[in-house]
Amino acid sequence: MGSHILRGSPITSSTTIIFNPIAIAKPSPILSKLLSSPNSLPASRFKTHFRISPRKPIASSVSSAGFGVSFGRSHRSFRGGNFVAMAAPGPVQKSEEEWRAVLSPEQFQILRQKGTEYPGTGEYDKFFGDGVYNCAGCGTPLYKSTTKFNSGCGWPAFYEGLPGAINRTPDPDGRRIEITCAACGGHLGHVFKGEGFPTPTNERHCVNSISLTFIPANSDPSQ
Repeated sequence: MGSHILRGSPITSSTTIIFNPIAIAKPSPILSKLLSSPNSLPASRFKTHFRISPRKPIASSVSSAGFGVSFGRSHRSFRGGNFVAMAAPGPVQKSEEEWRAVLSPEQFQILRQKGTEYPGTGEYDKFFGDGVYNCAGCGTPLYKSTTKFNSGCGWPAFYEGLPGAINRTPDPDGRRIEITCAACGGHLGHVFKGEGFPTPTNERHCVNSISLTFIPANSDPSQ
């Protein structure tokens, strides 16, 4: 299946973004309503759910080994710089049209259609702030920043996730293990074992930046 190359969009005239054709769909009635009536949502959430990030081109597949949004808030708190996280109270289930309405095209392609960012393009690849990484789809806490390390693979790498937050499923070809958000099923990336990195688990969770939302350690949990 071919790809479409989009150039010269109103958002950026110098960025080329490659999309899987199936990821570019006619906007749903829900999305059209939200976009035409931005005052129907709080401004902060509206900007989060419909933010288009031209810095992160997407490929439907990447040959290298490297490889929805709920309006509810996740349970999180920060005490003295230490993160205390709990997984979502139950599964987050939405139809395809509902996911399209609350995710950007990039997020939908990766989280719901198992796409992959190009290596070295993700927002969090070289980022090492103190805090926690939530699922960009449903807000469930997935990784503590203390488990992130520089693997040099081109994608954010973690040596373990928060307990019960991540599911593992072998790919159909049996060559890799896919990791997904346990709450909403959003695609995160893949996990690799035995690569020799000096980490406590000898594992590398290779995660798409677009699948994550970083929450700084000094965030106010009431907001």
